[in-house]
Parts: sequence; structure tokens; C-alpha cells
Amino acid sequence: MLAQALFALGLWLAAGRDAPETGPQPSFSNSEGDLLFLLDSSASVSHYEFSKVKEFMWDLLHPFTFGPRDVQTSIIHISTTPTMEFPFDQHLTSASLRKAIGDTRQLMGDTNTGRALSYAKEKLFSGQAGARPDVPKVLVWVTDGFSTDDISEPMQLLKDMGVTVFIVSTGRGNFLQLSAAASQPSDKHLHFVDVDDLPIITKELRDGILDVIRANRLHATDVTSSSFRLEWPKLLSQDTGYYSLEYAPRAEAARKRTLQVSGAHTSLVLRELAPETTYEVALIPESNVHYFPPQTTRVTTLAEEISPVQVLISESGPHSFHVSWAPVLDSVATYQLLYGPLPGNSVKVLEVDGRQNSTVLEHLAPNTTYLVTVTAIYRSGKEKSLSAKACTQEESSQVRHLRFEAAGPNSLKATWEPADGAVLGYRVRCRRRSGRSSVLSVSPRERSVLLGDLPPGTAGQVCVQPVYGSRAGRSLCRSVRRQPATEAQGYRQRA
Repeated sequence: MLAQALFALGLWLAAGRDAPETGPQPSFSNSEGDLLFLLDSSASVSHYEFSKVKEFMWDLLHPFTFGPRDVQTSIIHISTTPTMEFPFDQHLTSASLRKAIGDTRQLMGDTNTGRALSYAKEKLFSGQAGARPDVPKVLVWVTDGFSTDDISEPMQLLKDMGVTVFIVSTGRGNFLQLSAAASQPSDKHLHFVDVDDLPIITKELRDGILDVIRANRLHATDVTSSSFRLEWPKLLSQDTGYYSLEYAPRAEAARKRTLQVSGAHTSLVLRELAPETTYEVALIPESNVHYFPPQTTRVTTLAEEISPVQVLISESGPHSFHVSWAPVLDSVATYQLLYGPLPGNSVKVLEVDGRQNSTVLEHLAPNTTYLVTVTAIYRSGKEKSLSAKACTQEESSQVRHLRFEAAGPNSLKATWEPADGAVLGYRVRCRRRSGRSSVLSVSPRERSVLLGDLPPGTAGQVCVQPVYGSRAGRSLCRSVRRQPATEAQGYRQRA
């Protein structure tokens, strides 16, 4: 009962609110940007709130990849005088950054957010602070909603310079003021949440940051063992230029290939790549109007996919079973199934389209072990095989799934599924607890029979037995009790 209550409580919580992230989180590469946290370090924030915000910052950041060609981050304290905790290029590993965030100490003082924003504008574009040119800039302002100076003008200057502003308010901030300060649309860039509930917004905020730092640079999607799709922002048009795309394995720069891509395009799929290989890719906009700096990314293809890696046997019966396999790959033309009894030399072959992942093998002998081999025949001509053993079931001399339904005030209809083998007929016996018993014989084509003399309140047992030429099969019996007339009309069935 306790386990059921806890399970029900878990369902209620999951339905009632978004749950914080649990378990290992994916690692995000193919992202590049300078991410600045504007951290309220003033005396208006309690030490407890400050520690919870630091935990939130690390939860938000830890899936990212850090480095000079990935994500760089820094912290600026909001206090009487703004202070940068560390430059963007100081902590370029997860372990170093986590320790730096943990070591951050609250400064106390006044909440001069406007001064901190002006200071942030300088540092976000300062090479001395480790900031990089031509990468997306993101500002995350975590605030209790209070500021002792004006924020509107310095915030607007930041946004005019292309900085995307996310605001997390853990207090009772002015909604209209914060909505105007955040990037638009404000419903995607402004979050109001209690400091204890910050984990609830972590994924949504991280996804919003990813949209910014991925949308404004070259990145890869749909990565497989032999291909990936490159996407980039629209910089050119058909009339203003074209792109030169260069790519090569990182370990073999001499194998560099160059493609010319129309200025109207913003994506391209590279194919026929080597599996488990890291490629360096450069996109060079060749514009006849403006200069655009090259964009680069690094992409690692996946391990080569093979099929089948598993073969499953299910739904085994006396004369058939279901065979399925995985994965299904575009590179496979057909699947070939070889199957035969063990021991023995009799083998049959069945070919299946490469787009299918299952089939049913039929006309098999009962109570027999079979060896099944599934062979993937690739379009390239190579083959990959995997085998499994399967057993057919013994032919059953018993009917299956005996069930009842009301057929009138004093009658029940008994229905069953047939027994295996050459059945000559069925014997149906109805034993009533009060009153006479009855036996009916029906043809092998019949799957049901009507039982009478079962008024409301009657209880008894019904047995169905298949009849063979040389023997009788096993009976399948079910107890039945008709409900009294004062209850809802029908019956109760017990196994």
C-alpha cells in the first residue's frame, strides 16, 4: 500500500508541475558564444539565496563544452561597484569552472544594477576580458527585482549591440520594467520563479541560450556514421555572393575538399564520410557587398552502424513464430532469413525488404527447436549475419480464452478459441450448484454455445473439452455466478 501511495503521489507531482532535471544530461558541443552572468551580490540578497543561485548557475552550464572555440563564461557582481569574478577565457574546463563558481563570494553593498550593466557592456566586447569578436553574446541577469539606479538606458545599449538578454527574477520585480529589459519576446526571455524552484526553469533557459548560440553560427545536425547536415545563418543571397565550404578529417588536413555553395542556401548535407572521424569544417562567405568572417565548427561522425545487432523471437505457437531485428538502416537493401530445425540439414530461405524489421515464419513443426539466421545484405554488397534459436510450442489439446456474456434473463453465451490439431468436436458441460447439470456436443466449427436455465443468482461451472479421434483433450473450466436480480444484470466470472 505504501508503494502504491508513493507511486500515486509521484504521478500527481509529475502532472501538477514540471519536474527538475534528473540523471545524466547530454553534452552540448557545436555551440560558440560568450555567456555572462550578472549576479546580484548585494545586501538585498540573503546568503541562502546567493548559494542557491550559484547552484542554479552550475546546473545551467555543466552540459556545455567550454573552450576558445566553444562556450566561454564569466560573472559580474552587482554591488556598490561592479566587479568581474573572472575573465571569459580563464576557466575552459568543466572542473575549473565548477570550482570557480563554488568559490564565488557575495560582496554585499548596494544594488547598482545600472552601473553593472554599463560595466558588462565594456567587458562583453573586451579582448582583455577574454571576450571574442564575432561570436554570439548572451547576458543572464539573476535578480531579486530590486535596483537602486536606472537600468533602462544601459540595458537598451546592450541589446542594440546584439546582446541577447535573459532575466531570472527570484523576487517581486516590476513585471513591466523587466519585460521591457529582457530581449523579445519577453515570454521566452523572462522567468519569475522562487529561488527554491530554480531547477524547474533550468532546461527551458538552457534551451533558449542554445537557440541563440547555435542559430548565429555554423553548426552540425543529423550526425550519422557517414554524414551530417551543416546549418548556418542567412548571410548572403543569390545576388550578393556565394559560400566556400572546406572540410577535412582533423588528422588528415591534406585531404581537404572544397565546395562552392549558392548564397541562397543556409544548409548542406555532407555524405560519404568516414565513421568515428572528427572533421574540421570552415564556411567562408564570399560577399560582393560586405565582409563576413569565416565560421568554423568541428564534427565527429558516429560509429559505423551495423544491422542486425539483435534478433528477437516472440509470439511462438505450435506452427509459427514472429522474428524481429534491429536496427533498420537505409544502407541495407534486403534481409535474408535462413531457418531450419535442430538437429537437421533442412533449411528454408525467406527474403524480406530492407525497410522491414520483422516477419512471421509459418508452417513449422510443433515442439521443435529452430535455428534462425538473419542476414543483412547491404547496398554496397557486404553482408552481416546474426542467429538466434527459437522453439515452437507443443500442440495444445485444450481450448483457449473461455469467456461468457449475458444472452438473456436466464441464459449465458460461452465463447472460446479453438484447440490445436484435428479436433472432431467439443463437449461443453455446465454444472449448476442447484439444479441439473447438462452436456452439449458441438461441431469443430463452432466456437460458442448458448447455456440456458441460469437465472439471476445462479452459480456453477462451465467446462469445454475438445474431442479427437483417439482421445479426448484437456478440459478448460471457468466458474460463473449470475448476479441477483436486484444487482446490475450480468454475471461474475472467476478463473
